[in-house]
Amino acid sequence: VNNKLPIPVVRAELGDTLILNVRNSLDVPTSVHAHGILQHGTNYYDGVPMVNGCGIAPGSNFTYEIPLQQSGTYWLHGHAAEQNFDGLQTPLIITDPNDPYPVDEEYLFAVDDWWPITIKESLAILQQPGGLGTPFVYPPQTLINGVFGNLTKPVTFEPEKTYRIRLVSMMSLPLWEFAIDDHELYIVEVDGVLTKPKAVNVVRMAPAQRVSVLVRAKNTVAKNYQYHITVLDEYVPPIPGVYPAQFDGAVVYHPDAPVDIVQSIPSERFDELSIETLEYEPVLVADQSMFLNLTYGFTEEEIPFETINLIAYQDSLVPSLFSALTTGERAINPITYGPQTNTRVLKYNEVVEMLFWSPTELPHPMHLHGHVFQIIERGLVNDTTGASRQRVPDTGFSPLQRDTVHVTQGEYVIARFRANNPGVWNLHCHFSWHIGLGFNMLMVVGPRELQRTMRLPPAVIE
Repeated sequence: VNNKLPIPVVRAELGDTLILNVRNSLDVPTSVHAHGILQHGTNYYDGVPMVNGCGIAPGSNFTYEIPLQQSGTYWLHGHAAEQNFDGLQTPLIITDPNDPYPVDEEYLFAVDDWWPITIKESLAILQQPGGLGTPFVYPPQTLINGVFGNLTKPVTFEPEKTYRIRLVSMMSLPLWEFAIDDHELYIVEVDGVLTKPKAVNVVRMAPAQRVSVLVRAKNTVAKNYQYHITVLDEYVPPIPGVYPAQFDGAVVYHPDAPVDIVQSIPSERFDELSIETLEYEPVLVADQSMFLNLTYGFTEEEIPFETINLIAYQDSLVPSLFSALTTGERAINPITYGPQTNTRVLKYNEVVEMLFWSPTELPHPMHLHGHVFQIIERGLVNDTTGASRQRVPDTGFSPLQRDTVHVTQGEYVIARFRANNPGVWNLHCHFSWHIGLGFNMLMVVGPRELQRTMRLPPAVIE
């Protein structure tokens, strides 16, 4: 972008308007999605081609004007043909001058995987007849802040200062973990939502997730330490130096101090059910529940495709938002948007429970546009041991809210959200390959309210 790689981090302040002037110099359509930005009243700037508008045609310009009504850690990425896989992505940091967690300084770790082939080439390999294609013959390299992981940069700590470390997973596939030797991490933000401080030793990240932690520096400069970014080998084929891989960086208190080397680095799941939001919101009571079977299948030629409830997503011929705005009462009928869009129409302000289930050997980081959802329950369904589950308390607890939840192999997750943002919103897996193979569906929220309140800017229609 603008002849720069990595793309510079975009920084703004709460209350600003983010203006993105996009000139498409590619030979294919493009778009930009502000991941995690709720787009209240600006669904047409959500950046999903044939959902919120048309893609930006080659040689054309388009300007996004996004009011920033929320602070936190987000990222910008292409949403046309999974172009984030090819490098169209960068963090978006929105600060709040009245942040309840003041710090002395902050650091950013944005981690992604850089593949030597394009997403188009990768999908072509994956879709070879017979189901035998594997893009892993061209393994990726891990980038940290746009630089190869083995070139990690040091961070400097001063005694008794407090640091905010923002973690952004721009990965297309693997999980990774972050830890600092002999330092406790306090989670204070998840996917843009502030939380009560939660002490952990390590933070595990799935694709598209963001977490902020606070770190209190020690009161002495007698030792230096290391931070660790560990790429995991869960559900991916083991490739030496790729899955797993560990990248170590220096935490410097004094240039002449010795480094305290630990013998083992912690590893653990991200315990969402033990984290509470800073602003209290009780467990939502569901008005309706939807079962979402996350699975895959094969064509007669044994070419793989991905499905939600056995439907592989295909774009409609008209942007779905346009259909919601122009079809009157027919906008409340899901078939209006096309059978392969896998659309659910939701009443404005109703509480929707989503029960994600991944019965196969594949996990899925599920991302919902336009909303955050409470994580209520998760568990495993096992043929031998039966079901095991963990659940938040029904009263006196403010469940974690986020926009991307990782559903592991054989696991179910229950999440709830209030459908209070009229628009047409995607729900999809954030593995680049999976969405490229059809792992997507639409939530049309409050079409009647949408028709009464929204007017499309001329540039969106053109």
